[in-house]
Amino acid sequence: MQYQVLQTSQEFASLAGEWNTLVKNSASDVPFLRHEYLSAWWETLGGGEWAQGDLYTVLARQADGTLAGIAPMFFSPNREGEPALLLLGCIEISDYLDLIAPSNLLTPFIEGLLDHLAGPTAPPWTVLDWWNIRDDSLTLPAIKTAVERRGWNFAHEPLQNCPRIPLPGDWETYLASIDKKQRHEIRRKMRRMEESGQPVCWYIVEDEASLDSEIEAFMDIMIQDPNKRRFLTEAMRKQFLLSSRGAFHAGWLQLAFLEVHWMKAAGYMNFDYNNQLYIYNSAINFDFREYSPGWVLLGNLLQWANENKRQFFDFMRGDEDYKYRFGGIAQRVNRVVVRR
Repeated sequence: MQYQVLQTSQEFASLAGEWNTLVKNSASDVPFLRHEYLSAWWETLGGGEWAQGDLYTVLARQADGTLAGIAPMFFSPNREGEPALLLLGCIEISDYLDLIAPSNLLTPFIEGLLDHLAGPTAPPWTVLDWWNIRDDSLTLPAIKTAVERRGWNFAHEPLQNCPRIPLPGDWETYLASIDKKQRHEIRRKMRRMEESGQPVCWYIVEDEASLDSEIEAFMDIMIQDPNKRRFLTEAMRKQFLLSSRGAFHAGWLQLAFLEVHWMKAAGYMNFDYNNQLYIYNSAINFDFREYSPGWVLLGNLLQWANENKRQFFDFMRGDEDYKYRFGGIAQRVNRVVVRR
């Protein structure tokens, strides 16, 4: 393989088509590795999470010029202040990150990548600090083997659980698979909403003309939660807007709202990607708490996902109890730290 480096936003932007084709064929095909998502992330440095960073994304091409691997990275002091190469997307707002390469090319890509990073043209890094790599990633064993062969130090730190629900493709079959008490609660809250006497509906945003106003409305509901109000700085609002637009235009944004009496009572911002529904963020209007609008909308989304034959309903990072009560099975993300 021949290796090259992207160090400018213009070079990064020019690679969109090839990038997304490789993601589709890679061992880790998740929305957070898509070009439209990572370009939005880089524009805002994660909504202001990082104060500085220099793009240092390494590509590998085969002899015929075909793109074979991408290490989407940037150079910056990490949280401990060490000169580090980190994955684009880290840490807080991108649930699943990884290298990008097909399964059969991942090991040779990693070997060549480490050779390149050990060379004189690489930034003066002391640590590869890669966050949010899933338990089932092929990168974990491949990078460990390659690193230890060089006599470098490899450390692996488990991070958060990421519950996800395998879906049977039928709503009643799904309900029968979860705890009886939970099944009763879902049905009771959905029925109570239907019988409230209020006009009730839920919908998925499909009109591009209203997209920005719907995203803004979602964020305005989010900030009723004090923790989310602190999180949604101006830079983070810009990040949400850019990443949501990119996902919408690429066809994998699912922005859903529950309305009660023509007012937004709850919202979910999800990624409907690769036959899976990734549950990214939620917003609850506290004026409608008596109706449990978050649960009701979540129930409708689970019914939709089953009826539309999605394979998984992925709650992603966070160990909240309700995720397990809805049938989530834990997987995990990890931090990989390499020192030479």
